[in-house]
Amino acid sequence: MWLPCGCSLKYVVTSASRGVFRVLGRRRCNTAAFMPEAAGFEGVSGRAALQEFSVSNSESFWAAVARQRLSWIRPFHTVQDCDLTRGKIKWFEGGKLNVSVNCLDRHVHTCPERVALIWEKDERGSEVKYTYRELLEMTCRLGNLLRRHGVKKGDCVTIYMPPCPLAVASMLACARIGAAHNVVFAGFSADALAERIRDAQSSTVITVNQGVRGGKIIELKKTVDTAVQSCPTVQQVFVAMRTENPVAMTGRDIAMEEEMLKEDVVCEPAAMDSEDVLFLLYTSGSTGKPKGLVHTQAGYLLYAALTHRYVFGYQDGDVFGCVADIGWITGHSYCVYGPLANGGTTVLFESTPVYPDPGRYWDMVERLKINQFYGAPTAIRLLLKYGDQWVNKYDRSSLKTLGSVGEPINTEAWEWYHRVVGEGRCPVVDTWWQTETGGICIAPKPSDQDAEIIPGMAMRPFFGIKPVLMDTEGKVLMSNNTSGALCMARPWPGMARTIHNNHQRFVETYCQPYPGYFFTGDGAYRSAEGYYQITGRLDDVINVSGHRIGTAEIEDVVNQCPAVAESAVIGYPHSFKGQGVYAFVVLKKNVNIEEADLTRQLNNMVSTKIAKYACPDFIQFVKRLPKTRSGKIMRRVLRKVVECDTNGLGDLSTLDDPAAVQEIIEGHSELLSKHSQ
Repeated sequence: MWLPCGCSLKYVVTSASRGVFRVLGRRRCNTAAFMPEAAGFEGVSGRAALQEFSVSNSESFWAAVARQRLSWIRPFHTVQDCDLTRGKIKWFEGGKLNVSVNCLDRHVHTCPERVALIWEKDERGSEVKYTYRELLEMTCRLGNLLRRHGVKKGDCVTIYMPPCPLAVASMLACARIGAAHNVVFAGFSADALAERIRDAQSSTVITVNQGVRGGKIIELKKTVDTAVQSCPTVQQVFVAMRTENPVAMTGRDIAMEEEMLKEDVVCEPAAMDSEDVLFLLYTSGSTGKPKGLVHTQAGYLLYAALTHRYVFGYQDGDVFGCVADIGWITGHSYCVYGPLANGGTTVLFESTPVYPDPGRYWDMVERLKINQFYGAPTAIRLLLKYGDQWVNKYDRSSLKTLGSVGEPINTEAWEWYHRVVGEGRCPVVDTWWQTETGGICIAPKPSDQDAEIIPGMAMRPFFGIKPVLMDTEGKVLMSNNTSGALCMARPWPGMARTIHNNHQRFVETYCQPYPGYFFTGDGAYRSAEGYYQITGRLDDVINVSGHRIGTAEIEDVVNQCPAVAESAVIGYPHSFKGQGVYAFVVLKKNVNIEEADLTRQLNNMVSTKIAKYACPDFIQFVKRLPKTRSGKIMRRVLRKVVECDTNGLGDLSTLDDPAAVQEIIEGHSELLSKHSQ
């Protein structure tokens, strides 16, 4: 049974606001008001007890939540059948459902005129709202159109579109008819797009004539035209019109909106098995070759919905503002599937944080009355450079929760985000998760009412998540105040099932390094209180004269310097110390200080805050860091530059600005020459 858009959820809200769900031990907690399913968990009282129950009684917990939160065509008979040593992960077997029904139809039955999507277009002040009824009609028309053109259950449709309602409808239309979708970020090059189309074996591509971002026109249809020339499987390309500019159409191209108008507004949903593929999503691997991670129907949707509800404290009637692109897992889980499964109102952000000026986010918060804002540390650091005035110009009183995603947020950015953007009253949830995990795994919330939040720490595992730290010999580290490889001791419904066409790579990457555990590839520190702090990728841990130090820890100190906007620290081979420390530093605008003086200042800060051995051997000041279009720093590229292996830079198709790499290579050569004199 699904919770309707009415009294039950409002009761949860009221109970929480009255302080019923408070610090464990001070007063008895109304756990069932916080999570209705918990009423059936005997002896469970309080968030900590609920967390413990969700791990120790995993099947009971997930069975109760799945039955309550999802609408099933046929109930499941087996909660889980998992063996992490073999990479075997199955949840809710025997069950049949349709994801689009869970995201649309059931809400249309209870609140058809509730706003589902707010499209924040590139042009400021021109937002467009779509109700659940309108989104369902759009999805059904598109589902019928795809069916008429031969797309069937089990096919994979590649979607190359910017954030817009038709992109969401395309994802949901695929889910409705039983086809998987493969959303490719609409900024990838033709070569990168073609590689993903070929690997997904798509015969159908959906795109737009042109994209609009930051006031600039992006020729997406032309990119698709170039890509499909090397994709013999592609038979048809559906083209929607984002702008009024006509584009050249070929024999395989279909005018999407024109053809959708010929279709019926009712589309029979396919009954999908819980473990049927919902989507592929490609993420970069350590080899540089993208890997298509596979997510399935029921488990992924349930986990996205549950984390959206509880990590952010989402309540009925809130406006959820995740500014990620739909081409990334954050956009999938927290722009589309999580909010819509919960009957929420979700924002699709098409623009950039600085267009037409650095107040864009906060102007949007004021206009749309956004309650939860979820963005990336790289954008927060960028806006920090422009000062407080661009934030204070706008009313942000609607904000209740701030979130960060993509990488650990440094202390300075966290404090600015909390103090200035959130006016010191909004909790900041620094979330840790990956494409592989499907949804948030570690975050400060949910927590007891007055529980502390520590800047820069992800802190608490989500329900059903049991993190462990492993030492170099593969043994579990039981004590607190220790660091190790971050693994998961239990499977959870939202995790990826395999790598498309390469299960062996999935097993070797995630299951073999620590048999019986899921290896995240990240390192973490567990504090004396048992809180988790992500220290970065394990290949970003530097061993300097026998001392292990996380690059994120050094970056955090460097970023505390008032002159520094952001930094990236890597290790490099050192003949004496084993590894040396190399720092790339971006300065804030209008900084007037000699590089030699700033180098000394930064080294003194690192020496004081961490230890002398952690001081960078080289500090290279750069205009910008090489980043993916989602804002992640491409550290493997920096590592190759420092190792003078410019022929081994690998796949650069995900770079936002390839020119940054050449600038860094030239600066590196100049720095080496200066040091050798």
